Amino acid sequence: MSHPGPASVERVVDSPLKAQFEAFIDQHRAALHDCLDGLTGEQARRSLVASRTTLLGLVKHAAFVERVWFDEAVTGRSRAEIGIPGTPDESFALTEEDSIDAVRRDYREACEASREATAHLDLDDVLPGNRRGPLPLRWVYLHVLRELAQHCGHADILREQVLDGAAPAPPTTRRAAGR
Repeated sequence: MSHPGPASVERVVDSPLKAQFEAFIDQHRAALHDCLDGLTGEQARRSLVASRTTLLGLVKHAAFVERVWFDEAVTGRSRAEIGIPGTPDESFALTEEDSIDAVRRDYREACEASREATAHLDLDDVLPGNRRGPLPLRWVYLHVLRELAQHCGHADILREQVLDGAAPAPPTTRRAAGR
């Protein structure tokens, strides 16, 4: 009887810890996506700080983050091959085509691609394509979670400023933390 080769064996990854990481990452992904709820295009693009950071730019940047950590790091493809900016700062730059719907759609697609790219990986699997060198998926999950949490906080503050304090910010940070 022949034994199937490695290419034909489907690897099943079932780690409760991995599922916890993914649940927290998904909560923060949703919070960033939802920070644009009820805003006009002008409000989403409003610049209130010296950097390029806007609410729409944060969500666009989050799609870049997904592609850096779950495409570039997993596959080793270059940023040019992936079709993303070369630097994080560039990922905040908005074009005329960057509507709320378009940026949200791109972010959802990037998140889904990230889930697919890591579905077959264990937390200790090493991702070869990061510029810092090979890193375990566990490190990448923690880094992405930290970055998304930071940007959720930025979004809460920017949203409150955009709405001139007239309406409270959506509970992105509270929802992400499960409170």
